[in-house]
Amino acid sequence: MSPHSDLRPYLRTLDAETLADLLHAQAERDPELRHSLELRAATQSGDVSEAHRLLDTAVTDGNVEYTAKVGAVLDTLQRMLDVGSRADLAPLARRTVDDIGEMYEQAGDHPGDLGERLDRAAELYARACAARPPDPEKLADWILEVEFDGPGRPAIDLAEFAAPLGEPGLRRIKSTVDDVLAASGPGHRRDVAERLQEQLAEVLGDVDGLVAILSAKPPRREVSLKIVRVLRAAGRHSEAIAHAARALTPHKNVSAPEVSQPPEEDDDVSRRRKEFDAQPGRETYAALREAATDAGKWPAQRRAALARLREMAAEGVEHADELARLLLEDGRADEAWRACVRFGASPQVTRELAELRATEHPAETIPVFRAEVDELIERKDPQAYQEAARRLKLLRTLHKRAGTPDEFTAYLAALVETHKRKTRLITEIRTARIALPKAVTSPRAAR
Repeated sequence: MSPHSDLRPYLRTLDAETLADLLHAQAERDPELRHSLELRAATQSGDVSEAHRLLDTAVTDGNVEYTAKVGAVLDTLQRMLDVGSRADLAPLARRTVDDIGEMYEQAGDHPGDLGERLDRAAELYARACAARPPDPEKLADWILEVEFDGPGRPAIDLAEFAAPLGEPGLRRIKSTVDDVLAASGPGHRRDVAERLQEQLAEVLGDVDGLVAILSAKPPRREVSLKIVRVLRAAGRHSEAIAHAARALTPHKNVSAPEVSQPPEEDDDVSRRRKEFDAQPGRETYAALREAATDAGKWPAQRRAALARLREMAAEGVEHADELARLLLEDGRADEAWRACVRFGASPQVTRELAELRATEHPAETIPVFRAEVDELIERKDPQAYQEAARRLKLLRTLHKRAGTPDEFTAYLAALVETHKRKTRLITEIRTARIALPKAVTSPRAAR
């Protein structure tokens, strides 16, 4: 056969199992092919756990690999949302936004178009929330954190989240916005609060409030046109005409007021910052947080401090554990989890965080407990088999909470088929009252 002969006619004569074996064997020898097949599996299988696993592996890759993998996860999310999947996709969508946002904050955008993927992830999260609304106040807290403490992208459109936020969520956001506007001078936090105030007025249908907000802005054509559109949409046509007429009248040039420069950092903040830079750790971080919070400087100081701690976390497990625990103490459980996954925290810390996270984010923790089951089975002793069965029972519950019970059934069938000769393991699974696949009978073979 010529080296350039077309093998496709021959390949079409092979059965699916033979082709799968051939392709799998080649993938084991060719990392690039394996990676391509993994991405295809993630985008086509609709397996939520697989998408979480793909995110777990993405954070350890370079920029190009990372962008490709999160792209595959986004494709999975969009396809499942488009077909009306019954699975709760909001946790996966939120995790994707948070993961990409943290990577974007650390590295900035790059040729992989990470910023565009971040915007797309936020849009998909809004769709997932609309399909299966999470707790409205927790959703509001997430939006406020992204807006006030995030990397500046994505800019959340409250209109897309209005339905799942409902009255409780919107009220929570409005309360925070009002507090910021009352307390903050010029700066990032006030800019964000003013933008959210405008969006709230639109979402809540507060026409007078929205017109007042827009009218307070510097006179520009696009602002005047928006005021006219708002008034017309509210049926207030005479006011819209009057405003349009006023907008046509040239405005006198008014010199912009002189903006005072922000004061230099408080001495205590500077001192605590120097202590942290000299010896980064949980104690110096806590001291810096206290001083910077009192001085109203914490958001900027926090970003810089965490950047240093992340650099250290990449150097070893001990530093990764410290970062994860520090973030947990900081009241940022989501960031602690992402740090744990990204920097490879110890199995003990990973399991501790997974147990804390399992109730509200079951799908994210499934890969951790599956890996623990594999580890326990490999010990090949009765106590380990008993613990593995308990973990399987937990996995069944997590899949049910995540809306993916069929995934557990398929996972259990594959696991039992692989270990069907381990009679003690099969016995422990039965004792845990986990229904075994019908094909499994009482095995007689030795372990």
